[in-house]
Amino acid sequence: MKTIYQALAEIEEKHQVAALATIVRSHGSTPRHGTSKMLVYADGSILGTVGGGELERRVHAAALEAMQDSESRYLSYTLNDPSKGDAGICGGTVEVFVEAIVPNPTLLLVGAGHVGKAVAYLAKWLGFRVLIAEDRAEFCTPEHIPDADEWYPVPMDEITHQIDINTQTYIVMATRGADVDAIALPDLLASDAAYIGVIGSKRRWLAAASLLKERGVPEAQIQRVHSPIGLEIQAETPEEIAISIMAEVLMIRHSGTGKSMTM
Repeated sequence: MKTIYQALAEIEEKHQVAALATIVRSHGSTPRHGTSKMLVYADGSILGTVGGGELERRVHAAALEAMQDSESRYLSYTLNDPSKGDAGICGGTVEVFVEAIVPNPTLLLVGAGHVGKAVAYLAKWLGFRVLIAEDRAEFCTPEHIPDADEWYPVPMDEITHQIDINTQTYIVMATRGADVDAIALPDLLASDAAYIGVIGSKRRWLAAASLLKERGVPEAQIQRVHSPIGLEIQAETPEEIAISIMAEVLMIRHSGTGKSMTM
């Protein structure tokens, strides 16, 4: 069986999301003591333990929350009287640090035309890991888009079979049409992506949304889409459009407003 440290190295290598819970202090009678660890994966599975029972259930829930908001937590539990809301009856106290393990943000660019190339360049400059997915192999190469980290020349409905999408993934759809969007989006909308934006006019998005409804995609998932994509800055060139798109991505990532800071 792999150790927690081996698992952490694997998680980092694969750019996955997880949470590490460590008992940093304990007093009195407790099921586990200082430095005991539990690694929680994105699917809820665990490696290691912080004591089992109600205590571990609460720590597990906090770990899942940490993966969602990318915030670490310092928790304190009393193990004395469950009728008063305590996490056990052992009689001691336990302090646990839950650390969110999140990779650098990933920008998944679906479509690699003129705007796609500009978005890839800007996203890479901003520190994103950049992945390119294209169903036209000649557009999905290091020669065509040198600013990406990985290239996936795959059919639009196989993207999620090739790429692990998590809460640190931001998806920009810069494809050639609504019909292509409607092929790729059902699986993407069912993922944990933090952001999904679709390039094009309102009319194009309405056409894509109609196709998605015909294919049984729930309305709640369709509502996740940002389209037309980007912030309104009257962008025209591919480079200007890329700035508009990445500005919206950063706004979502940092919970900004997009408003001018001029008072």
